[in-house]
Amino acid sequence: NRQIMLPYLLLGLSFGYAVALKPTCLSSQFRRPGDYIIGGLFPFGTDTINLTARSEPTLVVCERLFVDGLIWALGMKFAIDQINNSTSLLPGVKLGYDIYDTCFEPLAALQPSLLFLTRNGTTGIGVVCNYTNYQPRVTAVIGPHKSDLCLVTAKLFSFFLIPQVSYGASSEKLSNKELYPSFYRTVPSDKKLVEAVVLLLNKFGWNWIATIGSDDEYGRGAQELFLRNVGNYSICVAYEGLIPTDLTDPKAKIQLKETIELINKTKVNIIALFAFTQPARALLEQSISMGLSKKVWIGTEAWLLSDIASSTSNIQSIGTVLGFIMKASPVPGFQEYVADLFTSVQQDEFCQESRESYHRMASGGLGTACNQCDHISLHDISPILSRSQIQPVHVAVHSVAHALHRALGCTHQGCPKATIRSWQLLHFMNTFTFTVNGQSFRFDESHGTNTGYKLILWDWKNGTFTYLPVGDYEESLYINKSQIHFHTADKKEPTSECFRECKPGQIRQIKGFHLCCYDCRDCPENTFYSSKDSSTCTPCLEHQWSPVRSTRCYDRSERYLFWNEPLTVALLTLTSITLCLTCLTCLTAVLFFKNLETPVVQASGGDRNLLALSALALLCLSSCLYIGKPSDRLCTTQQVVYALCLNACFSTFLAKSLEITLLTEFPRWAPTFLPWVTQRRAWLVVALCLLTECLLCFSYLHLGPDGLRSDYKSLRSEVLLVCDTRSWLAFALMHGYNSCLAIVCFLCTFMVDAPGKKYNVARGITFAFLIYFIIWIFFVAIFATLKTVLRAVTQISTILMLTLGILGTYYIPKCYIILLKPDLNTVNYFQNSIKEETEGDS
Repeated sequence: NRQIMLPYLLLGLSFGYAVALKPTCLSSQFRRPGDYIIGGLFPFGTDTINLTARSEPTLVVCERLFVDGLIWALGMKFAIDQINNSTSLLPGVKLGYDIYDTCFEPLAALQPSLLFLTRNGTTGIGVVCNYTNYQPRVTAVIGPHKSDLCLVTAKLFSFFLIPQVSYGASSEKLSNKELYPSFYRTVPSDKKLVEAVVLLLNKFGWNWIATIGSDDEYGRGAQELFLRNVGNYSICVAYEGLIPTDLTDPKAKIQLKETIELINKTKVNIIALFAFTQPARALLEQSISMGLSKKVWIGTEAWLLSDIASSTSNIQSIGTVLGFIMKASPVPGFQEYVADLFTSVQQDEFCQESRESYHRMASGGLGTACNQCDHISLHDISPILSRSQIQPVHVAVHSVAHALHRALGCTHQGCPKATIRSWQLLHFMNTFTFTVNGQSFRFDESHGTNTGYKLILWDWKNGTFTYLPVGDYEESLYINKSQIHFHTADKKEPTSECFRECKPGQIRQIKGFHLCCYDCRDCPENTFYSSKDSSTCTPCLEHQWSPVRSTRCYDRSERYLFWNEPLTVALLTLTSITLCLTCLTCLTAVLFFKNLETPVVQASGGDRNLLALSALALLCLSSCLYIGKPSDRLCTTQQVVYALCLNACFSTFLAKSLEITLLTEFPRWAPTFLPWVTQRRAWLVVALCLLTECLLCFSYLHLGPDGLRSDYKSLRSEVLLVCDTRSWLAFALMHGYNSCLAIVCFLCTFMVDAPGKKYNVARGITFAFLIYFIIWIFFVAIFATLKTVLRAVTQISTILMLTLGILGTYYIPKCYIILLKPDLNTVNYFQNSIKEETEGDS
């Protein structure tokens, strides 16, 4: 059919262009009487005269013709003429129409809206308590196009429950059925559009973007929805701004310049633009003039299909333009209808009839106000006509017609003559599906239709500009990436990220105010990177560890002093040497034990030396308890064996120290008390000391013995098995008692001096306990600062040093006399010590 009509279209174009200088009667085509009148609100013009200078409530007029609005209005006229000629839809019923200009301005839209609300046949709005039987001038209203106009008019029409069907208002606010119960639209809401844009960004991995909207209801509403949705996809908005809609304001230029400068600072490569044609063009022109680097511009139908935007000078330098437009099928016969109409409006006879029909409808002096329509030709509108979206207008008119068809109860034979109130159509519009040109439509719960979107690309090939379809969106987004050639050198999609990809084991540390801007930080020791996009490192369990920048945890190995460690071997060697010395001394003492009258044996304590040396040998062997894997029982045994062995040795020294004190400091009391600390009675002192220590050990076992503790903090990758003191009171009593014995022995002997060249037994005891104090001071200082297996090494070293210290200062000198200096082993040399022993026996 189109191929057949092409010659006629060309003929019409040529004819229209030839006579374009002659005024036509196109402005008289937007009002016709009928059985039921449908009102229309369309933007014939744009750029209203300065409203700030308006001091009287005069008519608002526009300065410039808006061709798209004219074509939409012709689409409504075409749909009604088509219905009036139909035999299946409203047969026998003639629909009239009354179409007015809105100038994209709420003030201009209010006046015809009030006219639509006037009582039928009058120019006044009736004020009554109940409007159920009220008959307004129109049965329904088609339009307006913009959301901010609909937000004003929809409240008026919703009060009277007059069906209002918009062919372009997409604001999500209009989905509120409580506020706007009689508002419908044949386009998807901005919510669907924003979902599509966000999915597009996510599909290409763009998460660092700028978003700009026009400072009107559409721009603000769409941007608000967009900002609410991007967070669900980890997309960050580096900049958000609004374009002034009053571009004549001197401040508008400054604001546009600041917007481009701020976008440039963010270094984003993607800009989502929600704006109408004029603000969008102003922003694009400003970006071109300021030399903004090429970006990917994501647009919407509000400006993508406009010649005003695409014809901007040097527009190709802005980069790549992608965007979504509503899916809309072409309306069959519309272009031919427009071509015929433009031919007819140049004929005098046709114009005469049109003007008569126009004036038969009372309008209260309000005209269509499209005087510029009479000076436009088919040639002027043909580029826009070929791509203009007429289907939403066509469907809007048909939705009202189908509701009226059902409300009247029409059949194929005809429709009954009946009075139908506007509010009676709402039930049928809410519940029934209607068909237009073979395609089914139905208003959803929010009174909208969702036909889906097409993804288009502004494409320049061989200097020719086209809209190239590259995908679509209904329930899901489909993109044909092979058809998209970006502005980059390799024609691939550019990146737009604020962050670099973190390596395994690193987390994102947010910087600044943007969630997408972060530095990559290594997970520290004993934590790991657990999941993708995690912002925190997950701590390992107590029995596990991990190195820096790890993605998993590892089980800790147990750490204690192993038998095969070099340090252990060295300590065991030292233990063996110490033990050999102890045994040698012990054997020497046993050798001379048979002869108790030997001076050196009597001077060193007699047969009590065997107990002391045996205790030292056992103490030396107890160092092996600190090697290997500890346990609760082993930890307890270590302390008890150490305390008892040391006490057995110190108790023998206590008897000798008391003996020396009585002889040197208290000679008068010596005859009385000396028998209790010498010879066989001295064993009572030893037994009493051991018994006391045993009681303290029992208290230690009862109050809280040392137990095994797993130390997870001291070592990096191992668990340190250590013996932990549970009752410091019992521990202090058990070991403090031995320290008290050491202090008593030291105080009893450190001032004693032997006369002449006699042997000084007290000096050996003094040095033995002086070494004991020094070793313990160093032990406490070192042990408190160590947190590793060196603690066990320190304990072993202390035991060995203490054993060697006592042997070296007390027993080895006597062994030296017995073995190497027998000439000194005389009564005279040990006169002072032996004398008292003998006297004690007597």
